[in-house]
Amino acid sequence: MVIYDTVLIRYGELTTKGKNRGAFIRKLFDNIKNSLNDLDKLEFKSTYDRIYIKINGEDISIIEDRLKKVFGISSFSFTVKVDSNIDVIKETCLNMMKDIEPTTFKVISKRHDKKFEFISDQVNRFVAGNILANTDHKVDVHNPNVKINIEIQEESTFITSNKIEGAGGYPTGINGKVMLLLSGGIDSPVAAYYIMKRGIEVEAVHFASPPYTSNSAQDKVMELAKIVSAYQGKMRVHVVNFTELQMEIYARCNESYAITIMRRMMVRIAEQVALNRKCVALATGESIGQVASQTLESMSVINEVTKMPIIRPLVTFDKIEIINKAIAIDTYKTSILPF
Repeated sequence: MVIYDTVLIRYGELTTKGKNRGAFIRKLFDNIKNSLNDLDKLEFKSTYDRIYIKINGEDISIIEDRLKKVFGISSFSFTVKVDSNIDVIKETCLNMMKDIEPTTFKVISKRHDKKFEFISDQVNRFVAGNILANTDHKVDVHNPNVKINIEIQEESTFITSNKIEGAGGYPTGINGKVMLLLSGGIDSPVAAYYIMKRGIEVEAVHFASPPYTSNSAQDKVMELAKIVSAYQGKMRVHVVNFTELQMEIYARCNESYAITIMRRMMVRIAEQVALNRKCVALATGESIGQVASQTLESMSVINEVTKMPIIRPLVTFDKIEIINKAIAIDTYKTSILPF
């Protein structure tokens, strides 16, 4: 039985960053280490195009769950690290395939070390031939059930039959910080997710109106922040008591304009909090036309009260798209709690 001993992490959009690539990789490396900081046995190594984690007996399922939430990772694999020797590679791949029932497979080799004695096509043929001669597996180069990936590096070779999709995007925090207006609804936590995916750190401001909103409502918002903060490590939430302002607006303004005027006041306050926290933009979960206060005209009027740009990542999403993403990131069940 083959026991995976190393995690091989592949970069996503970072490969396009040119001169800034090093800074992006360093940030991703730090974010990965922070996400796994309580797993003391892990050993980390960063190279130009890969990050490697030596597992040392830690729980693979925990590592997988956390790495799936680290933005900047294109994909990752649990691998076996072996010497870059063709006989060792052949034997390891054979043992890997012996662990599973007869099926179809394909061998995919990448020879990063150009001094290795065999080219990728030769490695593919040697490995596949050895498996065919010693098992009942069959080759299928077009639609295989198992893909054996072999990465031949200068010091070692990494072999795996699994490739796990990462979260993609940029490492959170590399592109600055925004202040998100966080409600207890479905939209704003999803907006936080998409903002983080572009490498932006998110802080949040929540407007509470006691006694008209309960402690349970505020607890719900904090739980949403906790869930979505798994994608950046932590999130600071600022709670503003909005009751007096809300009552004054309703007392002095035409009811048909009250929501828009409240939004303008919230943006003014959020801007001041954002400036104090060195944020460079505000963000909301607004989507065009979803409610009466989210028309283009209303958004334009709301924008007038701040010099900061307002990022609206969900602006063209429909409600079903937002709900589906909320389910995927595990915020939906909390968002619909009746508080």
